[in-house]
Amino acid sequence: MIDLLLFLALAQALPAVDFGRDIAPVLSRCQVCHGAQQQMSGLRLDSREALLKGGASGPALTVGRGGESKLIQMVSGQKKGVIMPPTGDRLTPSQIAALRAWIDQGANWPANAAGSQHWSFMTPQRPALPKVRVQEWVRNSIDAFILARLEAERMAPSPEADRRTLIRRLSFDLIGLPPTPAEVADFVNDTGPNAYARVVDRLLASPHYGEKWARHWLDLGRYADSDGYEKDTVRPHAWRYRHWLIEALNRDMPFDQFTLETMAGDLLPNATIGQKIATGFHRNTLTNREGGVSPEQFRFEQVLDRASTVASVWLGLTLNCAQCHNHKYDPITQKDHYQMQAFFNSSDEVLIDAPLPGEAGPRFQALPAYLAKKHALLDEYKVPELQAAWEKRLLVAAADPGKSHEWDFALGVLRVMVDKADESLQLGPEGRTARQNEIMTDHFLQWYNSVVSKERYKELKLDELKKKVAELEAGLPPLSQAPIIQELREPRKTHICLRGDYREKGEEVRASTPGFLPPLGAAGRATRIDLARWLTSKENPLTARVTVNRMWQEFFGRGLVRTSEDFGRMGERPSHPELLDWLATEFRDTGWSMKRMHKLIVESATYRQGSAMRRDLESKDPGNTLLARQARLRLQAESIRDAALASSGLLYPAIGGKSARPPQPEGVAALGYANTVKWSDSSGPERYRRGLYIHFQRTTPYPQLMNFDSPDSNLTCSRRQRTNTPLQALNLLNDPVFFEAAQALAARIVSEKPAAGLSERIDYGCELALARPATPQEKDRLSGFYRKQKQILERDLKSAEKVFPAPVDGANTLEAATWVGVARTLLNLDEFMTRE
Repeated sequence: MIDLLLFLALAQALPAVDFGRDIAPVLSRCQVCHGAQQQMSGLRLDSREALLKGGASGPALTVGRGGESKLIQMVSGQKKGVIMPPTGDRLTPSQIAALRAWIDQGANWPANAAGSQHWSFMTPQRPALPKVRVQEWVRNSIDAFILARLEAERMAPSPEADRRTLIRRLSFDLIGLPPTPAEVADFVNDTGPNAYARVVDRLLASPHYGEKWARHWLDLGRYADSDGYEKDTVRPHAWRYRHWLIEALNRDMPFDQFTLETMAGDLLPNATIGQKIATGFHRNTLTNREGGVSPEQFRFEQVLDRASTVASVWLGLTLNCAQCHNHKYDPITQKDHYQMQAFFNSSDEVLIDAPLPGEAGPRFQALPAYLAKKHALLDEYKVPELQAAWEKRLLVAAADPGKSHEWDFALGVLRVMVDKADESLQLGPEGRTARQNEIMTDHFLQWYNSVVSKERYKELKLDELKKKVAELEAGLPPLSQAPIIQELREPRKTHICLRGDYREKGEEVRASTPGFLPPLGAAGRATRIDLARWLTSKENPLTARVTVNRMWQEFFGRGLVRTSEDFGRMGERPSHPELLDWLATEFRDTGWSMKRMHKLIVESATYRQGSAMRRDLESKDPGNTLLARQARLRLQAESIRDAALASSGLLYPAIGGKSARPPQPEGVAALGYANTVKWSDSSGPERYRRGLYIHFQRTTPYPQLMNFDSPDSNLTCSRRQRTNTPLQALNLLNDPVFFEAAQALAARIVSEKPAAGLSERIDYGCELALARPATPQEKDRLSGFYRKQKQILERDLKSAEKVFPAPVDGANTLEAATWVGVARTLLNLDEFMTRE
């Protein structure tokens, strides 16, 4: 039991208690979801009225008499068998004393208290720069905030990292790739005063910058190349959004414009194809094509996901927690949830032509001949008549279900496999667009066998026709397409769904933003354009904070607010609140440039510090929250693969385009539903593309990505986990991609240093893999390993030929195979997969 005398003394000594600062965080800690409510016999802690009403055993507080309140008895352990909070750390004596003092002082609960008092719900104000004693350490404003906190804690920052570490750090952080030996040498030898700034500017201007930061946004956008769920059908055009995203980031599109086009590019006056493609962010929701599903249910789930993702990505709010009831901790009502959902409830999913440069001309030239041949084939096999009869029977099944199991099934398949199937079916061939007719005919050819006998299908020779059509399509020059959203002509009504059930309609609501935040200010029916402008308005307290916090997270391993996905009352408070507000106002008031903010961060002295652990910090700041040193970070999954390919010379650096399928272990694709997932390894340079471009199949994702903590792409992901598992080591040793990279790295070492001795070649291998030469101790160990490997292979030359089957200039098979062992060692070092 808590020391009663201690907290009684504290309570008497406390001045007027601040609800937002002292009480709201304590109450939110005590009320831990439904399990805690059951333990407390129905007691709720989310309003004053609930506390006065209490649970089954009466009021939880007695206003003016804290010592008699059931709440105090519970948190202090006086009530036998009950303790609050039920899990985690107990409340401290000072917290209990504040709670009792608050009750003694009248249990004041301000109107809209949670919204008005919580730090993140108040508009950020630009703070003055703090004064510091060691002024010479400060390179820009960021450093003043960091150093002021360190000085207050009597801690000193770490020395600046050496130049090789700095350029490797910068390269991975800004473009996701390691520097080349030539780039390292240029920086090390550049003694000019602006050498560091020149490297930063070069990397920010690199086309690979967009690839690095696109990966971060694809995590947020839950990007994948397949639908998910049972069928997990491939999305052949999903990559077109990724391509737009890379280009937008490389152009440094201002974040307010980026937000506008992402939210409502299709609604802008004279919208360009690119602006429409931007809305593809919202097309990354899962799609359920299982038989027997309700299309309306899963449309509802998609709309819900879009609204929740926007709230998480731009506002750092867990809006999804208010689907069934008011939010337990944040001032988000169920009505707020559905008002946000209303912005997307009238959005329709469509596919548009989105040609890349050079695609349109050849396509349009070849299209007339292609269409003529295809229509001739369809006529030859009597498809128009067969399809017309098929559609007629489907219309009957739609109008009078339950009469024919076969046709009910066929209609169900059409509805889950073809978007807006009922609309296309009702329109008929004359009312449909050319694309709708093409989709309907393709579906007919694929599924007609479900309503006719095998003998009839064989008699019609439709299998033969499908092969001929496929061959014809293979010769047609490609034209890229893009999945987007666009507004319906007649908006759908949006209702609060009782208990979150899409079938139970409650009050009708209109599109609006959460009531505890600054008002939307839109006249008439609000649109997604209004939402976008509200998100980046000066009054909005969250967007700028949330966005710069995620930037900081990418450069230091954790955000100033560690819970970058949750800025609500259950999230953590910022470690440096003034710095967070300074960064937010700087980002907002200087044009929303993402590259400018990245440059500001990486040019700070805080960023440039060494990452070595210091004994004096082990007890004072073990988590490096105060940043007296840089963070030492395991590279993300894609960057580990990219680093292996880049160091070995295998990386194919093409920017943008379709997803690739590099080699993966046998049997992975077979884990998909009914063996429908097909994985044919990409050939040629495509198999050596960056990890960003690996085809992501939701039900059978690429193993290397998952082993190194890539998100599953089912929900938005604001911060990745970093784990350390045996599977990772096995992956790096045995994965065919990494073994091939080791072979190529060995080939580089021996062919690019043909006349060099063992010592010089070891140095070169380390420079390729680690951006530095080997230390004397490393050189001794690697030399010994090299000699031992060579002795083993000399006794088994057939194994040497398997390890390195191809000839290479500068070495025989035995020599090259020996260097493969050395290369595998370098590519498996902790330092190789770590950003210092």
